[in-house]
Amino acid sequence: MKRVNSAALAATLALAGPEALAGDDIEQLRQMIDALRSDYEARISDLESRLAAAERSSQVARRAAAEAVDIAEESAIAAGGGQVAANAFNPGIGAVLVGRYADLDGGWESIPGFATEGELGPGEDGFSLGESEVNFKAAIDASFFGNLTLALEDEDGDTEVAVEEAWIQATSLPGGLTATAGRHFSGLGYLNGFHRHADDFSDRPLPYQAFFGGQYIGDGLQLRWLAPTALFLELGAELNWSSRFPATGEGASPDAWTLFGHVGGDIGSSHSWQLGLSYLDLEVTERAAGEDGEEAFSGDSALSGIDFVWKWAPQGNSALTHFKLQGEYFQRREDGLFGDRSYDGDQNGWYLQGVWQFQPRWRVGYRHDQVDSDNGVQFLGTALEDPDHRPERDSLMLDFSPSEFSRLRLQYTRDRVTGETQDQLVLQYLMSLGAHGAHKF
Repeated sequence: MKRVNSAALAATLALAGPEALAGDDIEQLRQMIDALRSDYEARISDLESRLAAAERSSQVARRAAAEAVDIAEESAIAAGGGQVAANAFNPGIGAVLVGRYADLDGGWESIPGFATEGELGPGEDGFSLGESEVNFKAAIDASFFGNLTLALEDEDGDTEVAVEEAWIQATSLPGGLTATAGRHFSGLGYLNGFHRHADDFSDRPLPYQAFFGGQYIGDGLQLRWLAPTALFLELGAELNWSSRFPATGEGASPDAWTLFGHVGGDIGSSHSWQLGLSYLDLEVTERAAGEDGEEAFSGDSALSGIDFVWKWAPQGNSALTHFKLQGEYFQRREDGLFGDRSYDGDQNGWYLQGVWQFQPRWRVGYRHDQVDSDNGVQFLGTALEDPDHRPERDSLMLDFSPSEFSRLRLQYTRDRVTGETQDQLVLQYLMSLGAHGAHKF
């Protein structure tokens, strides 16, 4: 665009009196004024764009600095070579408070075609406390990092305290290796590695409820290897002795082993993705099933899974708006004895969900989840009886986060697990207190 000199325009107007200006001169002056106005508008627009870009860069820098501080605090001792603050040996302490109000059109506590236990179903009507947690974490010394998470839940008026996580991690192994020992969230699948309060919906998808009772937690050893490549590549293996469902954990030898791997990367500056494969093998001994617990399964259980995540944020800045598409598929084969009957069954399940942050504090999401079983006609009247329908649900959620430490969520679910359509409405709050590290991708 040709710039117009405002000083020259002013001098022209001053030297030429009104009587000296002919019609052509007036038209020329109007054109010069219009050009001057356009020039200044373009300059202002350019300055506004540069200001917006600077603000976005500042937000990204602040988030990166906060993450760096968190990492530095967790590994201050492991870094070595410098002085450590007097409170470096004190753990970071955090708590997450969860509660909800539910208006349910019916409910269920078991999934047709599946013998399972744990946190199942939509819960109860009215107000109730969810599973809140208290977390302690700190660098132990130059070689180890420790984490302890306690879960607090109201059960029939009584408060139950459970050890959700209790592990130590070797932080100074060479070659991109990390070793963890203790009670830990298994690397199986994608969603399993997250705490419940980090979920995008108020409850876990049906496959997680059917196959893991909500979440697979192992007691044992985990080894991860991060490849030194530009493309994200992680491989892992576990040996577990856990007695938590779906394992039974008897004997000195491990009764479960897991293999998993994830690969991912970026596409341009606005897209990122991750793909994962998992395999879980269990030796099960007298795993109780049914409401009375009289029926039990003993035998081999093998579960395979695939998961993927795709994220979009304009120029990598997720503070204003972003979208996440996430899905997992599981297939399980079990072979052994169920009670006094031979059992050779196949079960599968999957979910797909999308969450869109359309404003800096507002998100909306949709999820479909379903499971299916093929256990055989010989199990009529038992927990493994195949239903004449496919248990499935559709959920819509809307949440508002006043800050990164608080969230209010409204969720509607059209539930067809029992074969009858049930409408379920849940209003949930999640509040974070104290130290709490960032979650993974």
